[in-house]
Amino acid sequence: MARKKRVQVKKEGLGDKIEKVTKATGIKAVVDKISEVTGVDCGCSERKEILNKSRFFAKYEPECIDEDEYKILKELVTNPPYIMSTEYQLKVLKVYNRIFRLKQKVTNCGSCWDNIKNQIKTIITAYDREGFI
Repeated sequence: MARKKRVQVKKEGLGDKIEKVTKATGIKAVVDKISEVTGVDCGCSERKEILNKSRFFAKYEPECIDEDEYKILKELVTNPPYIMSTEYQLKVLKVYNRIFRLKQKVTNCGSCWDNIKNQIKTIITAYDREGFI
């Protein structure tokens, strides 16, 4: 059986994105100072966590992949076929659905596959960076 290795790949949640904007604009510093002076918690941390856990903007940590799955996904990223056979789509989607805990079906939608490929590219980049293979 091929070995598996966990790699940290996280997507920013909505709460993280809002926090970045408030830091960049100086809003967070003002709110923190007011909280410090008044002694009243602003509730930013709790809101951030709630937004990060929301269904559409949740952080995720994909499941580990083994060497065989890595090869399947690496091939899609480095040498994508011009036309994907249904058999090839099923092979890729089987791995994709398992690691992201989804139920994506075979599709001919180009933008759907672009999204899938981008997510797979993120995983492969992380594994390559960590020296998986």
